[in-house]
Amino acid sequence: MQHLAGLNPKQKEAAIHTKGPLLIVAGAGAGKTKTITHRIVNLIKNGVAPERILAVTFTNKAAKEMRERIREAILRYGSLWEQDCEPFVSTFHSLGVYIIKENARILGLTKYFTILDEQDSTSLIKEALKELGFDPKQYDSRKIKNIISREKGKFTNLADYQQRANDAGEDGFGMFAKIVAQVWTLYEKKKSKENSLDFDDLLLKATKLLKENEEIRKFYQAKWEYIHIDEYQDTNEVQYLMSRLLAENNKNICVVGDADQNIYSFRGANLKNILSFEKNYPDAKIVLLEENYRSSQNILSAANEIIKKNKYRPEKNLFTKNQVGEKISVYKALDENDEADFVARKILGIVSGREDILERTLGRSGDDGQRKFSAENFRGESENIFSGVAILYRANFQSRALEEAMLRYNIPYQVLGVKFFERKEIKDTLAYLRAALNPESLSDIKRIINFPARGIGKVTLAKIFAGEKSSLPIKIKIKVDNFYKTLEEIKEKIENAKPSEVIKFTVKKSGIENELSAGTEEDMERLENIKELATLALKYDHFENSLGIEKLLEDAALASDQDSITINQEKKEKKDAVKLMTVHAAKGLEFKYVFITGLEDGLFPHERSSAPTFAEGFDEAQEEERRLFYVAVTRAKEKLFLSFANFRTIFGARVMNAPSEFISDIPAELLEGESGKNKIKTIYI
Repeated sequence: MQHLAGLNPKQKEAAIHTKGPLLIVAGAGAGKTKTITHRIVNLIKNGVAPERILAVTFTNKAAKEMRERIREAILRYGSLWEQDCEPFVSTFHSLGVYIIKENARILGLTKYFTILDEQDSTSLIKEALKELGFDPKQYDSRKIKNIISREKGKFTNLADYQQRANDAGEDGFGMFAKIVAQVWTLYEKKKSKENSLDFDDLLLKATKLLKENEEIRKFYQAKWEYIHIDEYQDTNEVQYLMSRLLAENNKNICVVGDADQNIYSFRGANLKNILSFEKNYPDAKIVLLEENYRSSQNILSAANEIIKKNKYRPEKNLFTKNQVGEKISVYKALDENDEADFVARKILGIVSGREDILERTLGRSGDDGQRKFSAENFRGESENIFSGVAILYRANFQSRALEEAMLRYNIPYQVLGVKFFERKEIKDTLAYLRAALNPESLSDIKRIINFPARGIGKVTLAKIFAGEKSSLPIKIKIKVDNFYKTLEEIKEKIENAKPSEVIKFTVKKSGIENELSAGTEEDMERLENIKELATLALKYDHFENSLGIEKLLEDAALASDQDSITINQEKKEKKDAVKLMTVHAAKGLEFKYVFITGLEDGLFPHERSSAPTFAEGFDEAQEEERRLFYVAVTRAKEKLFLSFANFRTIFGARVMNAPSEFISDIPAELLEGESGKNKIKTIYI
């Protein structure tokens, strides 16, 4: 049993379970990835063929980590590892793509279907609105996109929604539902014509296929005898149904999750899925992981007190063998600028360790003679002194004052959350690749046919899309033919060259390289980002034929908020920088020092959480806000700082605030006040 060494009793209990349904309730920092990895290794060591095992996560990052851990563990414990014979580890959306590609013909798709990102989907819906005679300024295309997405997440078919819209009456809601139904109908037709699917289709169509086609369902049930679902509390209705359909024959389903960390209801996550697991699987074994390996006991004691006020949760109490740790600091700020100033100065105190070092390293800056901190002066005192610090906030607008403070004190920082694959130059390059493989993708053609500029206008584009290319003037027709010839050459390159070479060829052949290299400094930066895309493509070079580019396009389309940041940020990630992010973006991460800012009533908990959403006084939105705060608190390993402001400027108005009720949920003996006197003094000459 060497492969189970290092597990605590509860982790081991979960790892050695082999038959029937299993629910692992894993508290924050309780080693759930380690547990599920050892469970998979144990199955293989006990004779289960690796290819019979499926593990599904929510992010590519988590899937990659799990895949690497499984490989490392199997190699370490002496089993033979065959690359073509391994567990299938993927995200839900990647699993959907896999099932759809294997059954593309049944769904009326070609192998090279395009996956639309959020922006492309919204643009297509905006086009549908215009074609139907509706004003996009009056009817928000993004709102309609979100409604369609939410309905698909509930496993709602278009026909069912149309019926509901027809039954809704003629009031404001009913009329809007009818408009959404019309737009949705045209939107689906446009996607079908383009041989494309949106993000939600990847789950909806794969699950619909499993539900309605018995032969296909039995094939995948036989293919994957053991099913593992990570972060089960975050599953929506369609993900829940997909999991049940795959597991309904063997019932060997293991789900891992924590009801206390359900914070994505706005994305359709249904808390009832994990709370109803025992009802859905009466023979299920339940294992509770309560030992935390991340945080100090004081932080965990606070977290336990915070979350126990929620009614709808399985009872658990986190504990640790770590030290008791420091008390939790609370700072009452005058306003958001004072709060940001406190955070910045406190960070300087943390990284210096000694105030005398800090004072010696302050450098001259500004007309007022105020001395300003220089991060470089600390190099040599300690490496990676900033990367263990995170500043969390409830809403994105809060970052402005915090960023200004980081700049004012010259503290290196990084704002997380912007996707590399959403940069214009990256989307343009990938659009050339998608259009080369799928010339029916009108969205991609529209995006790139006149970039770089070719003198092809909207009228010409409309004629091309209407199949009237032959009616174009000869000069324009030559330009259009040359564009499509470029796509053919790119496709030929895709089929015969490595992905990294394909990127270089595409940028040169399309004219993008020439366009950007002759432009501004910003254009040169864009070109650098495309070159970084070619570097990224190196990891796909081992695939044969067009498979490498297909996989690159798939990964780019499926990159989640937690998987992808801007290329400049990826470079900074290797450096030493304080991390700024929303609490939602922090889930799954951990830091030595954590600042939770903006703890004011109406901001955190957010004012949108004030209305009851269930009968009998149960306020689900309020409980989710409490879970969100619980997630924020449990990101901290050694020291936690809480802050709130008496006044905060929101939408140009200075608002007076009351402290968040969440602060008073923490026992007084776990807290210590931070006063202005404790702040590092500003030094003048």
